[in-house]
Amino acid sequence: MSNLARIRQAAGVLDGVARRTPLLSSPFLDEIAGRRVLVKAECLQHTGSFKLRGAWFAISQLPEADRARGVIAFSSGNHAQGVAYAARAAGIPAVIIMPQDAPALKIANTRALGAEVVLYDRATEDRDAIGAELSTTRGLSLIKPFDNADVIAGQGTVGLEIAQDAAALGIEQADVLVCCGGGGLTSGVALGLSETRLRARPVEPEGFDDVARSLREGQIVHNAALTGSICDAIITPAPGQITFPILAQRCGPGLTVTDDQALRAVALAFQRLKIVVEPGGAVSLAAALFHPDLVEGDTVICVATGGNVDAAMFTRALTTLEG
Repeated sequence: MSNLARIRQAAGVLDGVARRTPLLSSPFLDEIAGRRVLVKAECLQHTGSFKLRGAWFAISQLPEADRARGVIAFSSGNHAQGVAYAARAAGIPAVIIMPQDAPALKIANTRALGAEVVLYDRATEDRDAIGAELSTTRGLSLIKPFDNADVIAGQGTVGLEIAQDAAALGIEQADVLVCCGGGGLTSGVALGLSETRLRARPVEPEGFDDVARSLREGQIVHNAALTGSICDAIITPAPGQITFPILAQRCGPGLTVTDDQALRAVALAFQRLKIVVEPGGAVSLAAALFHPDLVEGDTVICVATGGNVDAAMFTRALTTLEG
């Protein structure tokens, strides 16, 4: 299982590879939230999301012979691009299984990074089964998007950076809101914050809050639907077998936001912070801005997890500010 020592090892491997992304702020966002809001801009990371961190570290830890045969991953786009980027840098093949309804930009970017893309219907086909079959027949190493200890450790470097930057700003206690799908980033951040009084909290789209419900019920529960939200980056069936115990032990209660709130957060992030965030990467900011009564402390830290958004969706978000 991932732990703080493993995350520190990942930080060493990623030094000079991953960007150290900034904590951004705006007095206008503070006014809306009623407290200081700090945004960890992982949308500025290579490939446009935090996913590079976990993908790079996981690939670096494969035995040399396995790594040479190549890797396979399944993703709606951000993990896909992270794995494709890391695989290209390592000079190894990458096969990425992506849902047919993933944003066209993410599919195109993954192919542009040199990966072979295999599309599937997420409503009728089992991506795990597809991945297992291809992994076996081609001898590829499967890099899971969240339920992988090395992936969690790589994502946990986000938490280490937040802990260090918060300390430099004199912040001793705060909720750290994390956009959450299967829980790889959220569990990694929670572990990265484990020597602080900062508390990680998962944020999900309304109707796809499997992590929040699992935390409330004390056991893994599944979403009834697998499609139906614009927050494609964080739609997963259920938290992972590895991630859930970490989430249950180390995270505060989950939060949910509507698609409309996520869109408005996308627009406000652009207007006030000058960053481009996709809907699934903006739910943390949406929770801070539109559910301030559910957040504790004078400061809230939000991880803006990704910025891979199609022009049409971004335009749709910007229209929420009209008038």
